[in-house]
Amino acid sequence: MTRFVDVRNMVRWTAVRGPEAIISEMIQYLEDDFRRWESFDKTPRVASHTPFGVIELMPTSDHETYGFKYVNGHPSNPARGFQTVTAFGVLSDVHNGYPTFLAEMTVLTALRTAATSGMVAKKLARPDARIMGMIGTGTQSEFQALAFRAALGINTVRIWDTDPAAMEKFVRNMAPLGFDVTIADSAAHAVEGADVITTCTADKANATILTADQVSTGVHINAIGGDCPGKTELDAAILYLGDVFVEYDPQTRIEGEIQQMSADFPVTEFWQVLGGHAPGRTSSDQITIFDSVGFAIEDFSALRYLRNAVDGSEFFEEIDLVANPDDPKDLFGLVRALSPIGS
Repeated sequence: MTRFVDVRNMVRWTAVRGPEAIISEMIQYLEDDFRRWESFDKTPRVASHTPFGVIELMPTSDHETYGFKYVNGHPSNPARGFQTVTAFGVLSDVHNGYPTFLAEMTVLTALRTAATSGMVAKKLARPDARIMGMIGTGTQSEFQALAFRAALGINTVRIWDTDPAAMEKFVRNMAPLGFDVTIADSAAHAVEGADVITTCTADKANATILTADQVSTGVHINAIGGDCPGKTELDAAILYLGDVFVEYDPQTRIEGEIQQMSADFPVTEFWQVLGGHAPGRTSSDQITIFDSVGFAIEDFSALRYLRNAVDGSEFFEEIDLVANPDDPKDLFGLVRALSPIGS
């Protein structure tokens, strides 16, 4: 039998445990796996692009457990009544290949993306950061705010989105949780004086939602909207202002902000910072840029955390996912036993 966390149980578990607490705990799992980065199989995600959006598979393995996530990205979906991103994920036992854990990952991906941002900000943002400017208030925005409060104690957020209803939704969700939220009248107003700038827009375009003249000394830029070829958020000139950190260089060159740059543009994979092999923030004046596109090891960490967190609880069920004949060589016997005689 395979343990399965469906949408109902994921929502119930998140509500009971609390998303901010989950993000805090998931950061530790992410840090543990990033520190053993070199033990994982790594490959850029396998993507199928169409005019409607992209469908991707994101696999990895630490040679004990194999994991993958199925995820889509369809920016036009909300206008048609669908979500931009949906996902599910699987963990399997490397020793026999059997799937052991299956989970919805639409909610879980939102939590792990936020937790990744928080993990990185702990090393790259200034410790005294207190104000976030956020451009884009779609489905990821609330999770990002919770992550930065969990990681850095940031409670003041200035937001900007081209959709007024999305900004009102953010205020409706976050003000009751104690956030001091200001609706800005422009992207420039949202980021003015901010210690951290988060860009999280969904449009699949080479957009410039943040320009170099809007970036102040000492800021940490958390650029999480880029996730496919032809989709960017930052003015390329910003990337020359500071130090750029990525998850997995070969994938980010294809999908991240650095797809705008030459192949030899210097970046640092973040696992090297956690492992002490490369510096992170070195001064209060330094500008740091996290060019995040999401990577399979983050999904592996999230699934591993969820599997352990729900163990022994009421928040999963067991499903009969793998055929298991009495004789491993007689799969036909399973169907023959139920077939009409002589048919």
